[in-house]
Amino acid sequence: MTRADVILRAAKDVLFASFVALLAGCSVGPDYVRPDAPVPQAFKETQGWKPAEPRDAEVRGSWWETFGDPLLNQLEEQVSVSNQNVAAAEARFRQAMALIGAARAQHFPTITGDVSATRSRSSSGSNSAVISRGVVTSRNAAINADWELDVWGRVRRTVESNVAGAQASAGDLESARLSAQVQLAQSYFQLRQLDTERRLLDDTVQALGVSLELTRNRYSAGVAAKVDVVQAQTLLKTTQAQAIDLGVQRAQLEHAIALLAGKAPAELAIPPGALGALPPPAPVGLPSALLERRPDIAAAERRMAQANAQIGVAKAAYFPQLTLSGTIGYQATSLANWFTAPSRFWSVGPAVAATLFDAGLRKSQTEQAIANYDATVATYRQTVLTALQDVEDNVAALRILEEEAVVQREALEAARQTLELTLNQYKGGVVSYLNVVTAQTTALQNERTAVDLQSRRLQASVLLVRALGGGWSPRAAR
Repeated sequence: MTRADVILRAAKDVLFASFVALLAGCSVGPDYVRPDAPVPQAFKETQGWKPAEPRDAEVRGSWWETFGDPLLNQLEEQVSVSNQNVAAAEARFRQAMALIGAARAQHFPTITGDVSATRSRSSSGSNSAVISRGVVTSRNAAINADWELDVWGRVRRTVESNVAGAQASAGDLESARLSAQVQLAQSYFQLRQLDTERRLLDDTVQALGVSLELTRNRYSAGVAAKVDVVQAQTLLKTTQAQAIDLGVQRAQLEHAIALLAGKAPAELAIPPGALGALPPPAPVGLPSALLERRPDIAAAERRMAQANAQIGVAKAAYFPQLTLSGTIGYQATSLANWFTAPSRFWSVGPAVAATLFDAGLRKSQTEQAIANYDATVATYRQTVLTALQDVEDNVAALRILEEEAVVQREALEAARQTLELTLNQYKGGVVSYLNVVTAQTTALQNERTAVDLQSRRLQASVLLVRALGGGWSPRAAR
C-alpha cells in the first residue's frame, strides 16, 4: 500500500466519523421546559388599594431616589462600589462566566506539541539484531491533536448547564446588591427615626424644665406641694435618660450603615437630621410580573435549567465516546537529519471507548441528577410563593399603617390639647401636678408613636420595593 493509499484511507475514516457525528448529533436527556408556578391572577391585599398614577414614581434602577434624600442617595451609590458581599457575588458571577468558556472549549480539538531529546543505551546481553549497540540519541518533535466528537450532546448539555448557572449567578449578584441596598435604606430610616425622637425628647426636656421652674415658684409661694416639685424633677430626669439612651441605637445603626457602604465605622459620620417625607406610592402590577422582576426567582428558575441539563450530561455517559486523534512530527537520531522528509512521521484515526461495566455508577449518577432537578423545582415554587407573600405582607402593611396614621394624628392632636388644658388648670390651681405629669407622658408617647408609624411606613415601602424586585431587569449571560 502506497503512502497515498494510506492517506486516502485515513481521510475516509475521518469523513465517516464526522458523518456519523452529524447523523447522530443529538443531545440526550430532556429538553428544558419551565414548570408551572402557583401564581394567582391578582394580589389579595391590593383590593381597595390604589396604585401609583401616573407611573412617574415607578421603581427603576435607582429606586431609593424616590424618597428624595440626597444623603441616602450618596450612601446607596456606595453599595455597588464598595460593599464586600456584593463584590464577592460579582466574583462568583465572573467565575460562572469563565465556566461557560471552559465548557465551550470542549467543542474544539485539543492541540499539544512536544519536543524531546533522549540519550539511551541498550543492554548488550540482548539477542535482538535490531537493537543498536552503544549510546543512541533520539530526537523527537511532534504536534498532537485530540477531538472528542459530541455525538450524544454531552458537551452541549454541559455548556447549557453552565450558561444557566451563570444566569443564576447573575440573579444572585443582583439579589445580594438589592438586599444590601434595602438593609441600608432600612437602617437609614431607623437612624432618622431616632434623630427625630431625640429632637422631640430634647424639646420635651426643655418644656419640662420650664414646668419644673414654674412648680418651684409655686412651691416657694406656698401654692404647690413639695411632691409636685419632686414629680416634675422625676419626669424631667426620666425624659433626659430616654434621650441619652437613644444614642446607643443610633451609634449601632451608623456603624451598620458604614459596613453596608463598604467603610469602616470610623470612616463614616452621619449628621443628625429629620425623618423624611411620607413613603412614595409604588405600582404593584400583576403577580406574574414577579417571575421576571425578582432576581431570586430568576436565579431559582435558571438553576432548574442548570439541573435539567445535568440530567443530559449524566445520560450521555451511557453511550460510547468517539474521539479523533492525530499526530505529525519528526523523529531522528541525527541532529542534521531531524527536520528532513525521511524523518517525518504521522498518524490519524478515530477511536471509540465505552464503559462495559460500572456496577450501577451511571444509573446512580442519573438518578442523582433527576433528584437534584426535582429539588430545584420545589425550591423555585417555594421562592415564588415567598415572593407573593412578601408583596402581600408589605402592601397590607402600607395600607393598614396609613389607616393607623390617620387615627394616630387625631390621637396626637387630642393629647396636645389635653396637655395644654391641663397645664392651664394646674396654673389656676384646679388640678394637681399629677394630672400634668399624666398629660405630658401621654402627649410624649403619642408624639413618639407618630414618629414610629412614619418610620414603619417608610420601611414597609422599602420592603415592598424589594418584594417587587427593586430596579433590576433580567439579563442573559453570554
